[in-house]
Amino acid sequence: MSQIQLTPAQRKAHRADAHHLAPVVFIGNDGLTPAVTRETDLALKAHGLIKVRVFSDDRAAREAMLQSLAHELSAAPIQHIGKLLVLWRPTEEKSKAVDEDRGAAPRDVKVLKFSSRGGQRPQVKMVRVLGNQRLTPGGTIKRAKNNQKSIKKSQSD
Repeated sequence: MSQIQLTPAQRKAHRADAHHLAPVVFIGNDGLTPAVTRETDLALKAHGLIKVRVFSDDRAAREAMLQSLAHELSAAPIQHIGKLLVLWRPTEEKSKAVDEDRGAAPRDVKVLKFSSRGGQRPQVKMVRVLGNQRLTPGGTIKRAKNNQKSIKKSQSD
């Protein structure tokens, strides 16, 4: 397998997305073992963009690990800064099975009732709305009604 080639603009966007991420894979004193490679592969499948922390002081070894992981896992090396490595691989879209027979399920909705006096906190109330009900802007529940047809339309049908 070969690593993914990205344009500098794509790499820059992925670097920005990875800024707030925490490392999910740690490489210890044993180096790049098959178990570490497997965990990195699982993390890439789950997240797509990951950080890897390497506990080694040798910069050349860390760079070799980054290139090795990118090549073995068909990923793109995004960044190597200090002891952090950033890898990216596109994630597969998960398809959800749609059940046509399933109706609307009950859902819990949070309703805020504001006081007429401005300085008080609003009252928070959890309300369960069933499939045949709707929630009005005032926070009350109304049952959905069937639309009535006019007499003229029903006679013409």
